Amino acid sequence: MKPWARQYNMGAPLGVAALADPQQFRDAMATLAATVCVVTSAQGKDRLGRTVTAAISLGVVPPAILVSIAAGSELDELIRQTGRFSYAMLSEGQDDIADAFAGQVPPEGRFFEGDWATWSSGSPRLLDCVAAMDCRVAQEFEAEGHVLFVGHVQEIARSERRKPLLWYGRRYGTVSPQ
Repeated sequence: MKPWARQYNMGAPLGVAALADPQQFRDAMATLAATVCVVTSAQGKDRLGRTVTAAISLGVVPPAILVSIAAGSELDELIRQTGRFSYAMLSEGQDDIADAFAGQVPPEGRFFEGDWATWSSGSPRLLDCVAAMDCRVAQEFEAEGHVLFVGHVQEIARSERRKPLLWYGRRYGTVSPQ
C-alpha cells in the first residue's frame, strides 16, 4: 500500500466503516467556496424554490447545468411535473433572498424577497442577480437522497456589473478584484 493511501483511508474496504465522520465532512465542505444560487419552479400560481450551492456547469453545446434537489421534496415533485426549473446566481447584497430560500422564511413568503419576473416559459426569474437561466429538464438521476436534474438552458439574463454572493466558511462573502 502506498504511504499516502493509508493517510486517506484508501486501503479500507468499501462500507460503512470506511466512511468519513459526517461532521468532519461538513467541516471540510465548508471550505469549498461556492456561488449561492436559488433554484425555482412554477406551475400556475404555485411557485417553489430553494437555496443551493450544489450546482455545476455540464457543457456548452448544448448549454447544460446540473442541480441537486432533495428527493421527495415539494420542489423535486414540481420540477418533475413541469419538466422545468430556473436557476439564479445571487449577487452581493442578496443575502436575504438566500436566507429566505434556505428555509428561514416559509415557502409561501419566499418570493416576497427580491424582485421577480417571469421567463417566457412561466418559470420565476430573479432580477438583479449575477446571472439567471431558464432550463428544461433533459435528464434526472437519483443519488444519496437527492435528485440530480440536468437542465438544458433555454434563456439567460446576465449582469456584468454585479459581484457574486459566495458561501464560504458557513458565511456569506464576495470576490475582490485583484
